[in-house]
Amino acid sequence: MSSVAMPTAAHEAPYHGGKVLLDCLAAQGVTRAFAIPGESFLAALDGFHDSVIELVVCRQEGAAAMMAEAHGKLTGSPGVAFVTRGPGATNASAGVHIAFQDSTPMVLFVGQVARDQRDREAFQEVDYRAMYGPLAKWVAEIDLTERIPEYVSQAFHVAASGRPGPVVLALPEDMLSAACDARPAAAATPVHNGPSADAVGAILAELSGAKRPFVIVGGGAWSAEASDALERFAAAWDLPVGASFRCQDYLDNRSPHYVGDVGIGINPALAERVKSADVLLALGPRLGEMTTSGYTLLSVPEPSQRLVHVHLDPSEFGRVYRPMLAVAASPAHTTAALAARGPEQAPRWSAWRADARADYDAWREPQPTPGALRMELVIAHLNEALPDDAILTNGAGNYSAWLHRYYRYKRYRTQLAPTSGSMGYGLPAAVAAKLDAPEREVVCLAGDGCFQMTCQEFGTACEAGAKVIVLIANNGRYGTILMHQERHYPGRPSGTAMRNPDFAAWARAYGAFGETVERDEDFPAAFARARAARAPAILDLKIDPRAVSPRTRA
Repeated sequence: MSSVAMPTAAHEAPYHGGKVLLDCLAAQGVTRAFAIPGESFLAALDGFHDSVIELVVCRQEGAAAMMAEAHGKLTGSPGVAFVTRGPGATNASAGVHIAFQDSTPMVLFVGQVARDQRDREAFQEVDYRAMYGPLAKWVAEIDLTERIPEYVSQAFHVAASGRPGPVVLALPEDMLSAACDARPAAAATPVHNGPSADAVGAILAELSGAKRPFVIVGGGAWSAEASDALERFAAAWDLPVGASFRCQDYLDNRSPHYVGDVGIGINPALAERVKSADVLLALGPRLGEMTTSGYTLLSVPEPSQRLVHVHLDPSEFGRVYRPMLAVAASPAHTTAALAARGPEQAPRWSAWRADARADYDAWREPQPTPGALRMELVIAHLNEALPDDAILTNGAGNYSAWLHRYYRYKRYRTQLAPTSGSMGYGLPAAVAAKLDAPEREVVCLAGDGCFQMTCQEFGTACEAGAKVIVLIANNGRYGTILMHQERHYPGRPSGTAMRNPDFAAWARAYGAFGETVERDEDFPAAFARARAARAPAILDLKIDPRAVSPRTRA
């Protein structure tokens, strides 16, 4: 037990590290945390008992971390999760990886063995610095109870400053239970540098000299205000704007300047347009594998386009592509600065932009796929039925290709999806989103395989009163892998079939709403019933296994 003097304030129970930690989180503005309870952080659980912070008890650590990531993505403030040591920590790594690749602010607290048991391979002992080092911005272990406020303050600064990302703090159980009189630090003040006037001038000079400019937006640390600025900037300069992988909600898709998503399953016409651009302005994205179609849209390392790259992290420049102009600054601040300065003469590329939009409109025309219930018509109905601020979530799988191609995102942060391509993300993200924004409709799209990665979190939704609607594209296949098999080894499927439960009955077993849909004409009424239900809902959509993707048949 620490010899530090106990606080003089009147506390019925000893004031220990767990309570200090919860006070520190409250001081950072945290109102909700996601967790799987574990014996390695009992003192923190005790701190939750009297805390103003809501504790959402999940079913599996990976999903808890995904919920924290979704909170960070939706709100811009670090999401918080608690998991126990060993197996709990390894399970949670899935959510940490998503936060890292998606540039999402997040703080994960992990239980740890007592300090006097380190390096003995004690029960569930893991070296978290080694394990999480490649997956997080910063990994640390708090050795002294008195330093909890210091570490928490640093964690929130690191998670939200520069290129946002995950931080992992390990909590030795004896450190956490020791008595302490430390008090919280004030809320973190994250830093996102804006561009210099010279940098803004240089960007606009590149655009002014262009004949075929193209803008790709994405990355972290954006906002609704930045999205509005992007619309003003694109309108003033009459620019075609494409969204990097799963950043389709950065610009209203109804805008004449939005020309599609530069990601998996890209419109071939859009891919050619990116290749033929003479000036390519990347506002925020890393220009990774998904956004560049496997590094084929730009030549490596010298792009044929004049690449102007704006990114939060200067170490990103030259990682793959050498930019003609590199600006280490917040894309949100940069976009606002660009929007404040219009062109000196009318842009010369209006036909180029109009043709790009026409390509997008043609790409969005539904292409018929096999079966009595077709995903292209499901998405078409969602476009008409859902309000502009509805939040749609998804994980990974070919079912998401219909969503990417046909759904129109109308406001910033109405799309929650992992750029890391992680299966199982959609349901946990939907639960977190509904808890954060109970007044908004939240719809999760999942494949049958994707849903079953985290299907237990439907129980979390029911317990927490998160009235989400889950649409399961049920074709009894791992569709993405089957698609690749058909391309490389046609007619030789292997390891891609699955036997599924009755998903509607699964929902009803929780006392929630569940219904099976098998025909196009039945979906609108079933969806209306799910929306009217007073509980979370699952619609089990029976999709023909031959409908592998919007363009591929098995």
